[in-house]
Amino acid sequence: MEEDNFIPISYISQYNYCKRRAGLLLLEQQWNDSSDTVKGSLEHKNVHTASITSRNSIITVTDMSVVSHKLNLMGKCDAVEAVLSDNGTALPWIGSEKYELFPIEYKHGSIRTEPEYEYQLCAQAMCMEEMFGCSIRSGAIFFISSHRNHEVIFTKEHREAVEKTAFELSQMLENKLIPKADYSPKCLKCSLKDICLPKASDSISDYLKSVKQENEKGDKN
Repeated sequence: MEEDNFIPISYISQYNYCKRRAGLLLLEQQWNDSSDTVKGSLEHKNVHTASITSRNSIITVTDMSVVSHKLNLMGKCDAVEAVLSDNGTALPWIGSEKYELFPIEYKHGSIRTEPEYEYQLCAQAMCMEEMFGCSIRSGAIFFISSHRNHEVIFTKEHREAVEKTAFELSQMLENKLIPKADYSPKCLKCSLKDICLPKASDSISDYLKSVKQENEKGDKN
């Protein structure tokens, strides 16, 4: 499959936050920065530089590229900790020793539980499982403002959610259809609200529908 047809892993999170937001990003490449997105980008700067560091029995790889042909996903992990283990897998660019892999995703703000972030992290793990033929039990989301990790155990539910989301994103890309807006309080903080116009979309849709119906009536008369 051509790289242009792979879907960014980050869209797993976007889609589970708001399907329409994911559609605007995926199909129209729409993006507006807000104060939160700018701050998040600045906080991510340190981990968005590829590097490999070693400390005791742990090797940390930052900005690591991953891909899954099964899920049609590709992207980068903020960080992956590789811990020496007889039950692990070999990493070709490091040597013949075996490591258990532990993905870490960095997020702006204080520690909180948000399923869409957990699905994104799980998607990274599933990509690595396909790449290295290994099994990854868990990972962590590091919340930068709190300086704390939120451990995520990759359950059957997480994996099924990733598979379902990846399939629906692929269908969206193939069909070129942006989902209808579903207005909620979270729209107020969305950086795309001025592009999405979530309150207006229903009335516009209704208006166009009514025009079509009137035209059809006129054709019959």
